[in-house]
Amino acid sequence: MKQLLVKGARKALPRSAVKRLENTYRRGRVRVVRTRYGNPASKQKVIAITGTNGKTTTLNYVNEILKEAGYKTAMFTTAVIEIAGDRRLNDLNVTVASTAQMQRFFRDAKRAKVDYTLVEVTSHSLDQHKLDGVPIHMAIMTNLTQDHLDYHGTMERYADAKAKLFKRNPEYIVLNRDDEWYEFFNQFEATSQKITYGTHDDAEAKVERVKLFKKGTEAMVVIDHQIKLDLATALPGEFNAQNMTAAAAATYLLGVKMNDIVEGVANLEGVPGRFERVEVSKEFDVIVDYAHTPDALEKLLIAAKSLSKNRVILVFGACGDRDKAKRPIMGEIAARLADRIILTDEESYNENPDTIRANIMTGIETGKGMAKTTEIADRHDAIKKALGVAKKGDTILITGMGHENFRIINGKREPWNDADVVRELAAS
Repeated sequence: MKQLLVKGARKALPRSAVKRLENTYRRGRVRVVRTRYGNPASKQKVIAITGTNGKTTTLNYVNEILKEAGYKTAMFTTAVIEIAGDRRLNDLNVTVASTAQMQRFFRDAKRAKVDYTLVEVTSHSLDQHKLDGVPIHMAIMTNLTQDHLDYHGTMERYADAKAKLFKRNPEYIVLNRDDEWYEFFNQFEATSQKITYGTHDDAEAKVERVKLFKKGTEAMVVIDHQIKLDLATALPGEFNAQNMTAAAAATYLLGVKMNDIVEGVANLEGVPGRFERVEVSKEFDVIVDYAHTPDALEKLLIAAKSLSKNRVILVFGACGDRDKAKRPIMGEIAARLADRIILTDEESYNENPDTIRANIMTGIETGKGMAKTTEIADRHDAIKKALGVAKKGDTILITGMGHENFRIINGKREPWNDADVVRELAAS
C-alpha cells in the first residue's frame, strides 16, 4: 500500500512537492522511531565516516586502534557489524540499515556500555534523514568521486548531501587533504579540532613514504611535523596507506597513544570483500573486492598490477538500477589497466543485464580493449573461465560483490558469494 501511494503521489505532484512530502514523512518517522527506542544514541560518542570509497576499511582501522587502546566499541559498516567484540557479517546488503534497525543497533550499543560507536554514513541516509538526532562526536571524510548520480543528479548535489554530516557541529573533523573536494568540505568547522591527512605538503598527518608488498603495506606518517609513525598493515595497496593514515589521524585527535595507533593498525588482518585473498592455488592469486565505482576500480587495478608477477585478469560487471553514467567509465578503466577482461553480470536488480553489459562495453571499445575482452553473462561461468585461463604468476580480480552473500536478479534475491564460488570451482 505504501509503495502504491508513493507512486501515485510522484505521478500526480510536481517533483519539488514530492520532495517536501518525503522529507516531512522521513523526519517525522525518524523522530517516532527514535522515541520508541528511547533515543539510545543521544549520549553516545558517535564517530561517523562518509565518502565514496574507503569508508569500511578506514572505520575498521579506527575500531582496532580504539580496542587496542582499551576502549569498548560498537561498529556498523557495509561489511561487518560489531558490538563489544561480538562481530558478524553484515548480511543486509546495505551500508545504513532502516531507521528502526539503526536505532536497535544504537540501543544494543548503549546496553553494552560502549565508549565509542562507529558508523558508516551514506549520502542517501543523510539526504533521507535516517540518522537525524544522532549526535556526531567525530566526522571523517575519505574522498568524493563519481557515484550515485542516478540519485543526486550532479556531483555538486552529491557533495551537498555528504556535507550534511559536517553541518551537524561535530566536535572533531578529519579531512582528506588530497581529495579534489577538500576545499568544499574544509568550509565546515569543528567545535573542537580539525585535522587533515594525505600526501599533500599541507596535510597535518602526512604520508611521507609508502612500501607495497604482496601481502601488506607499510607507511611512514608524520603528524604535526614532528611525530613519526611507522605503520604496517596486512592489507595491500597504496589506497590502504591512505585509509590507515585517516584512522591514525582520527584517533590521534581522540588522544590515543602512538603505540596503540601502531598496534591497532597492525591488528586488522583483513576486511571481508576488501582486497580479500582467496587461497585456492599456489600458481596464481585470486582477489575478491567490493570495488564498484570508477575510482575504486582504478586504484584496485593499479595496486594489483604493482603486485602481480604476471597478468591481471579482471572479472567484473556493474549494478543495475544505479548510476548508468559510470559504466562506460569503468569499462575504459578496465581496458586501460587490465591485461584480460571477462565482462559478466553483477546485480541487475530490475534492469536488463544485457543493457548493463552493453553500457560497459562502450567504454571497453573506447579504451581499445575489445581484443582482450570475453563477455560471459553467467557470473559463475565467468569466474570458472578466469580460473581456467589463469597461469603461473597471474592475479585474478573479481569485483563488485565483495563480502555480499546474496544478489538481486530480476527483483529476486538469490544466494551468492564470490569467494565461496571461487572455492567451490577450485575444489571441483
